[in-house]
Amino acid sequence: MSKHIFVTGGVTSSLGKGIFAASLAKLMQGRGYKVTIQKFDPYINVDPGTLNPYEHGECFVTDDGAETDLDLGHYERFLNIRTSQANNVTTGRVYQTVINKEREGAFLGKTVQVIPHITDEIKRRMLLLGETGEYDIVITELGGTVGDIESLPYIEAVRQLQWELGKGNTLVCHLTLIPFLNAAGELKTKPTQHSVKEMSRNGVQPDILICRTEKELDMEIRTKLARFCNVDLDCVIEAIDAPSIYHVPMLMEQEKADITILKKLNLPHQGGSKIEDWLTFVHKLNSPHQKVKIGLVGKYVELQDAYISINEAFKHAGVIHQCKVEVVPIHSEELTPENMHETFQDLSGILVAPGFGDRGIEGKIDAIKYVRENHIPFFGICLGMQCAVIEFARNVLGYKNAHSLEMDPNTEHPVINLMEGQKDIEHKGGTMRLGAYECEIHENTLAKKLYGQKTIEERHRHRFEFNNDYMAQFEAHGMQATGFNPISNLVEIIEVSNHPFFIGVQFHPEYKSTVAEPHPLFKGFVEAALKYQENMLLKEA
Repeated sequence: MSKHIFVTGGVTSSLGKGIFAASLAKLMQGRGYKVTIQKFDPYINVDPGTLNPYEHGECFVTDDGAETDLDLGHYERFLNIRTSQANNVTTGRVYQTVINKEREGAFLGKTVQVIPHITDEIKRRMLLLGETGEYDIVITELGGTVGDIESLPYIEAVRQLQWELGKGNTLVCHLTLIPFLNAAGELKTKPTQHSVKEMSRNGVQPDILICRTEKELDMEIRTKLARFCNVDLDCVIEAIDAPSIYHVPMLMEQEKADITILKKLNLPHQGGSKIEDWLTFVHKLNSPHQKVKIGLVGKYVELQDAYISINEAFKHAGVIHQCKVEVVPIHSEELTPENMHETFQDLSGILVAPGFGDRGIEGKIDAIKYVRENHIPFFGICLGMQCAVIEFARNVLGYKNAHSLEMDPNTEHPVINLMEGQKDIEHKGGTMRLGAYECEIHENTLAKKLYGQKTIEERHRHRFEFNNDYMAQFEAHGMQATGFNPISNLVEIIEVSNHPFFIGVQFHPEYKSTVAEPHPLFKGFVEAALKYQENMLLKEA
């Protein structure tokens, strides 16, 4: 039977439950255990697919087409495993399932209630991954903060599972904040005490306290927390602010969090966690030999979480080249032909980010024109690729009003068209082209050089596509379609031949970049940016 670890949060949100869960799983993985992580979110949306990035950050997509919480990206990046629909559950999905069962008559006329029907469905989903027989340990992260009304059914489900599965098969890690008050010059434990009391009031006593702090916890503070929160002294784990998320597994190992938890679960814990490759990665991340600046042109740049997978993919690729990639956020709404040179003069590459809607679209198109004409390395993802197609149509093919049907339904030259399968769809949620699809790459192309193979599989999230009716005109003027889906003939990759590095992809390569396997397109792009930077320095000399 799989062991179950539940990760809850207290005092405040955004403490990093997902990073802690991924770090703990990494240490368990290093000890030879088969581990997976799942995220339960208390909001009523069925999935994050319809949420604005300003509200929820990036929407992460899995191979099987699930639109999920961004924490699943952390799980994949840390563990180098693939997640699925089963790894992310929302209250909306739970209620939808229960209501559908009620409509089908599955409850035989009984009154449908939060307890037992909603909590039973939560428990069923919490146990699903463990019942496959694939995993020794299943870590379940509960979104939100203890005390929130919407979190109550999840806490109750955990309480029931603790009783049903028995002591030694479940464990609750409570991630909390120990604030430092400058005026008093000391750390305060009272918020954590109240958070634990709130959980206990609902029938769940935390086994482990993970204490987020900006100052080290001395023995006096640890003893106080253990005494008043009713946990063992070695179960008070310090989680001090780290230089990067990739340092957290090492800090957790120093605190012996993995040993303490394995003891509680009655699992062997001899020897250390074998994470030598991880330590090598962090060492290289800390000691780059060079630095390169790359611009990220998007319309959600105020919120770092909106492009978190892209930012992390740059870190993975930078380590390969022993280089620090400084990602410079550039708001596409603020870009004009007049300020382009000043904005881009210190940058060695430009990535135009994915997105939806027409806000900031002209800034993205102007940026691509500038980098294409000035031979600056360019990488376009999803909408970024589509903007490259529009720019080329306007400024090379001469179709001045070329556009995407998404932005201009009346354009004379719809070089980006609505996909055939999307034309009759009215509902927005979960209806895009989602998940992993095959792509065949042409020989003697930049894409083939970067991937090193002819057939690849990448994840998608879009409704619009390159209009193949214009293929001949584009190719005659120097923009080639170099990757296609073999079934739909959808254009997946475009390149410009007379440019040192100009590539756009309809899919999202950032979703598949991990610490263990940096993505080849990001590796190639960073290499091209370094080469461009070197050439510019030689010119200045």
